[in-house]
Amino acid sequence: MIRVLFVCLGNICRSPMAEAVMRDLVEKEHLSHKVEVDSAATSSWHIGDPPHRGTQGKLKEYGISTKGMQGRQLQKADFENFDYIIGMDESNIRNIRTMLGNLDSTKIFRFLDLTDHRKDVPDPYYTGDFQETYDLVLEGCHALLEKIKGQYKL
Repeated sequence: MIRVLFVCLGNICRSPMAEAVMRDLVEKEHLSHKVEVDSAATSSWHIGDPPHRGTQGKLKEYGISTKGMQGRQLQKADFENFDYIIGMDESNIRNIRTMLGNLDSTKIFRFLDLTDHRKDVPDPYYTGDFQETYDLVLEGCHALLEKIKGQYKL
């Protein structure tokens, strides 16, 4: 099983959006038995909370479910349990490395570094632009799934 963890600051906007989009893509490619997806926060602000209503609304527009999703905080065990730990922005990457013990690992990387954008995913909690975030997350998830399929010959 290949395990993917998306991480952002609060785990209510970007990382749950990426989790839901990636799960949807994995299901459509009939790879759910090979790829598992989760998300987490670097902060503890929204532990147990559902995704932000803007994230839920945007995903609903595209027929993507957030059922059962709850915010959780990144844990040291996640480094051992996941093959990919993906931060939505540079600040998330710094926080991930600090929280996990300053590990220098290729399994930790910034999400859009897999795309031509090579930039941070803007946080719609602050920008209000859930469409821009969705578009970037969808592109990033497609790129990540192609990377996984190539790397693991799926």
